[in-house]
Amino acid sequence: MATDGESRRILALAVPAFGALVAEPLFLLADSAIVGRLGTTPLAGLGIAGAVLSTAVNVFIFLAFGTTASVARRLGAGDLRAALAQGVDGLWLAAALGVATAAAAWPAAPWLVGLFGAGADVAEQAVTYLRWSLPGLPAMLVVLAATGVLRGLLDTRTPLVVAATGAVANAGLNVLLVHGVGLGIAGSGAGTALAQIGMAAAVGTVVVRGARRHGAPLRPDRAGILASGRTGVPLLVRTLALRAALLLTTYAATAKGPTALAAHQVATNVWFLLALALDAIAIAAQALTGAALGAGDVARTRAATARMVRWGLGGGAVLGVLLLATHRVVPALFTADPEVRTALAAALVVVAVTQPLSGYVFVLDGVLIGAGDGRYLALAGVVQVLLYAPLALLVAARVPDGTPGLVWLWVSFAVGYMLARAVFLGLRTRSDAWLVTGATR
Repeated sequence: MATDGESRRILALAVPAFGALVAEPLFLLADSAIVGRLGTTPLAGLGIAGAVLSTAVNVFIFLAFGTTASVARRLGAGDLRAALAQGVDGLWLAAALGVATAAAAWPAAPWLVGLFGAGADVAEQAVTYLRWSLPGLPAMLVVLAATGVLRGLLDTRTPLVVAATGAVANAGLNVLLVHGVGLGIAGSGAGTALAQIGMAAAVGTVVVRGARRHGAPLRPDRAGILASGRTGVPLLVRTLALRAALLLTTYAATAKGPTALAAHQVATNVWFLLALALDAIAIAAQALTGAALGAGDVARTRAATARMVRWGLGGGAVLGVLLLATHRVVPALFTADPEVRTALAAALVVVAVTQPLSGYVFVLDGVLIGAGDGRYLALAGVVQVLLYAPLALLVAARVPDGTPGLVWLWVSFAVGYMLARAVFLGLRTRSDAWLVTGATR
């Protein structure tokens, strides 16, 4: 059974992580609120561009997750210098991947947006936002990697300060550039890019200073970077499967018309906000699981896992009740269109009711990531999206447009897809296959 001291350790990591994680979707929520005042077409365009940009960033979430697990294991084994060296290699890998991805995405922007089948006016807005935001993409990946290093070192407070400052700067820059300067949706993309560059500089500096203090090398190490890449491949596959499910959902929402797509864009951001709030416990799970297994303590790993699962379920219930109580108020913050408000309110009911299931999924996902069980997560992720795809495509083809279609789409995602994830994760954590101890897996 987890002790009170272990509970305090979980809270000490989870509470600051909660603030940092909530700040992330506030970027797109702020963009949604500001761009939404320009009209339904720009908001719908932001929905598509946001999905593409989020995919471009989140396919590389292993830069945070994999680094957290690797650094935490080395920290648990008592080798702080090696932990920081692993972190620095992660920063170099993030920078290289960011530059390459941004360079490829710029000319491909019209094609990427065109995959969603939106009308010409919506597609134009989406391409504009995407291209103006791409200069900040390398910085976004550096922030991921540096945040992973600090989490692995059991420091979630520094990422909180950086993320909160960045969220405030992003909102201010968006208001200034979109409405003050009059750049429209382009100003929103530029503001987000500038805020991300500032965040990367801040959090990267903290990691570099720590490496210097403990004698870890700062130059890129080819072997270390390749090792980080190999560790990240299974997590990349897992994340690609998750993003495929989210993109399938956006595709199905696009088929339901501009009103449903605009409402879906905001509902998705609200879902992400709640998901990342619950993910605060998963972040604690990643760090504590890695450190405990690095120290060879299996009993503590299982006890902490059981405690965090209970918190995930309870946290999901609380968030669900809060959203259910405000589901008619939230839409007014993002749009003046009554049809969009009606569709959004209906979708938010589904989001609210399924929050406990989400809490269970996110916590167990964090536990297995912290344990370095990437291969299982990759295989399970592929199977899960294959099971979900027919549901999403059925909604796109057979369910009526507008609010009914959006509601059924969210039922298929928040119930069907998330339940599949819960089954796979629950079965794995009941076994002993993921409990591998030592400084490396």
